[in-house]
Amino acid sequence: MIQATIRELAVGLPKTIQHDGKPVSTGIFKQPVSSRVFVSFDGIAGDGQADLTVHGGRNKAVYVYPEVHYAAWNRELGTDGLEPAQFGENLTVSELSEQTVTLGDTYRFGSVVATVAQPRLPCFKLGIRMHDEDFPARFLQSGRLGFYLRVEEEGETGLGDTFELLDRPAHGITVHDLWHFVFRGAGDAEKPNNYLALLPYIDEGWKRRLRLKAMTASG
Repeated sequence: MIQATIRELAVGLPKTIQHDGKPVSTGIFKQPVSSRVFVSFDGIAGDGQADLTVHGGRNKAVYVYPEVHYAAWNRELGTDGLEPAQFGENLTVSELSEQTVTLGDTYRFGSVVATVAQPRLPCFKLGIRMHDEDFPARFLQSGRLGFYLRVEEEGETGLGDTFELLDRPAHGITVHDLWHFVFRGAGDAEKPNNYLALLPYIDEGWKRRLRLKAMTASG
């Protein structure tokens, strides 16, 4: 049986860097750790975010990125030099993808229990990390966004821990489904409202886009 496994675990506290001649505070530069770490409702010990209006908080406590995407990005970027946690993730995990993970899935890894809350919406700081200001748009359009976890039970985790699926909601809306409908899907007046009702942990950015889709479809 194939199991999803934590391949990389990374944390990092916000630091100030210079960007276009201006100071920018960012927590996107994560460093791999090999020791086991404590995961609280607010996130992983030793990790932090600079702008809590768009990152972090209960519904974005841990950022997960599928390991499979590294090969795709290497091909597209013409490199084999992507670093661990290149996209600012806390956990790089094998065998999971946006197409196979349902929003609202609850997993146990180590002694942590967490629910898949929402896909990531990238900001300009990902462009800083990638040395390419156009990369956030490219990342968004790729659909390879990864996803945030909401911690339900605090605990410890570490490299090699597996993701055990404990519960899956009946609605069947995957991480990919939400991205595809918002950025690719045709107008459907009912679908945005259904998504809003069925996905309680998505942030205002996703809600705003769904409301706009509903208005466009009904107008």
